[in-house]
Amino acid sequence: MELVQKELEQIKKFIVEQNILRKEILTLEETCLYLGQSKSSIYKLTSKREIPFYSPGGKKLYFRRNEIDAWIFSSKIAPSDEIESEVESYLNRTNKI
Repeated sequence: MELVQKELEQIKKFIVEQNILRKEILTLEETCLYLGQSKSSIYKLTSKREIPFYSPGGKKLYFRRNEIDAWIFSSKIAPSDEIESEVESYLNRTNKI
C-alpha cells in the first residue's frame, strides 16, 4: 500500500509540473516549483528586483514563464574553453598576437 501511495504522489507531482510548463503566468508557488527554489529565496530576488515579476494591487506576486526563462539564460557563465576561443578571436581581429 505504501508503494502505491508513493507512486501516486510521483504521478501527482508530474502532473503539476506538466501543468506549470503549459501556463504563461505563474504564481509564487508555481515559480518556486519551476525554479526549484524556496519562497524566501524568490522573495529575496523580488525585493532586490533581480527577477522580473508582477504585483497587481501590491499583494500577490506573478511571473511570466518566458521572462523567467530569459532571466535564467541571461546569466550564463561561459566555460573556460569558450572564453579562450573568444580571446583568440578578439586578438586575431585586432592583430594583437
